[in-house]
Amino acid sequence: MSIYILGIESSCDDTSASVIKDTKVLSNIIANQEVHREFGGVVPELASRAHQQNIIPVIDKALSAAKINKKQLNAVAFTLGPGLLGSLLVGTSFAKAFSLGLNIPMIEVNHLQAHILSHFIRDNKDKKVPIFPFLCLVVSGGHTQIVLLKDYFEMEIIGRTIDDAAGEAFDKSAKILGLPYPGGPLIDKYAELGNKNAFTFPEPKIPNLDFSFSGLKTSFLYFIRDRLKENPNFIDNNLYDLCASIQKTIVRVLIKKLIKASEKTGIKEIAIAGGVSANSELRNELIKAQKLKNWTIFIPKIEYSTDNAAMIAIAGYYKYLRKEFSNQGVSPFARDIVFNMRKKKIIDKKEIENNK
Repeated sequence: MSIYILGIESSCDDTSASVIKDTKVLSNIIANQEVHREFGGVVPELASRAHQQNIIPVIDKALSAAKINKKQLNAVAFTLGPGLLGSLLVGTSFAKAFSLGLNIPMIEVNHLQAHILSHFIRDNKDKKVPIFPFLCLVVSGGHTQIVLLKDYFEMEIIGRTIDDAAGEAFDKSAKILGLPYPGGPLIDKYAELGNKNAFTFPEPKIPNLDFSFSGLKTSFLYFIRDRLKENPNFIDNNLYDLCASIQKTIVRVLIKKLIKASEKTGIKEIAIAGGVSANSELRNELIKAQKLKNWTIFIPKIEYSTDNAAMIAIAGYYKYLRKEFSNQGVSPFARDIVFNMRKKKIIDKKEIENNK
């Protein structure tokens, strides 16, 4: 018998709802919040208010597009964290009420795990999915991690940023260049027209598998500042080359660490996930690394790269099979933490390291 899951995603500034039938997506609706553009970034209070306005229409549209009645749903899955607390509260509160009203289970989902599990969405029966164990590079505006997966919910972070995320480096670089928010996609767009070898920027020297992007961001800022002193039109004259060059540097850092992780673990099943996984340079370089290192790679569809509810629903589906349901007392969390799904306990990464 088929299982229908409603997924709700509200971790940042996109309100999304999705309905899946087993592992197939029937609908995936996303409402963006344009209000943040004029501020150059997401304003948490405005985001939570917009979620309140959007959540009911978005869920109604998702059910309508899936062509099912809400009474056919087996469970409602929702993002518990990490993310903006006010935004998460909207989605969590709605899921609680929806669960009570229909008398169906509610399933809490870790946003980062959902990004990874989006690879198990099967829009067609022939789609290939990763084989455990595999490595996944999770890159977004708030996170940059290399995760080792041994099972759907047995995940170990073996590398992470010690400061800024790769997505933040893209957005801050775009801001330095005077590009509007969100700037990451614009850098990718303009980079296609530029020479990525026009300018060279220092790559961070961080040991092991961890990342750092704050130094690169600062270096880029000072470089632009000094060039503008010499030529006030420097950015206008070199915009495409600057976008291509900074993008190349950020992606090189990501790919080098991923190669190192593969060599260290011996794993050749490699995936990427998160908003930055939509970046064309990252996708192209991953394909090159596949040929060079004999990897089997998995690149998500663009619609499953950025924040969306389909990834929440598929994570909810696999938890539903395990009967891992939430209770009405759960509260959303904003911090980046690691879920130990099997023990049903939340553990801080520092605590894990201290107990080794």
